[in-house]
Amino acid sequence: MKNAKITRKITQGVYVLTTKGGGCIVDAVSRASAGEQPLFTVAVAKTNHSHKLLEENEKFALSVLGEVTDPEIIETFGFKCSKDCDKFEKVETEEVEGVPVLKESLGYIVCEKVDAIDMETHTLYVGRMVEADVLDDKKPMSYAYYQEHKADLTKKTTEQGKTAWVCTACGYVYYGDEVPEDYKCPLCGLGKKYFKKKED
Repeated sequence: MKNAKITRKITQGVYVLTTKGGGCIVDAVSRASAGEQPLFTVAVAKTNHSHKLLEENEKFALSVLGEVTDPEIIETFGFKCSKDCDKFEKVETEEVEGVPVLKESLGYIVCEKVDAIDMETHTLYVGRMVEADVLDDKKPMSYAYYQEHKADLTKKTTEQGKTAWVCTACGYVYYGDEVPEDYKCPLCGLGKKYFKKKED
């Protein structure tokens, strides 16, 4: 692969996927059918802890992020792991159909999982919409907008005494003297060569 950054030109929205126990930032979301209860698909990396949570739960939600989004949301759902912390502790949510959705979002779609398709590095989950609402009419955030304004939308800081290595594909930060040879980004699944040392 010569330059994985071309994937940033294939733009789509930015969402917080949630289910019981946690959630993560996703962008590979698509409506797959029409009607009163359309089908939606979302691709989730197998290395992401939210993938395990989705295997265990029957419903998930997609909260649509706007261009004006609290950096705490990006940091919490984009750069932390549900296995290590309660992602809902500092983010205001409400429960819809038994699934937490973000109050600070443009709206949400709650889906009942109907299928899961193996896509090598990811699983493509298919869900049927069972509930949805619009909470705000502001402009939604696109993946291209996120990449262009990533520095303003995130609060990544170098932990004292540690070097920060940033994944050039998705922005995940690894802290340590060096990135291990066999390391895989927990968000996008790419390897060591995609990590660049963050300069202060």
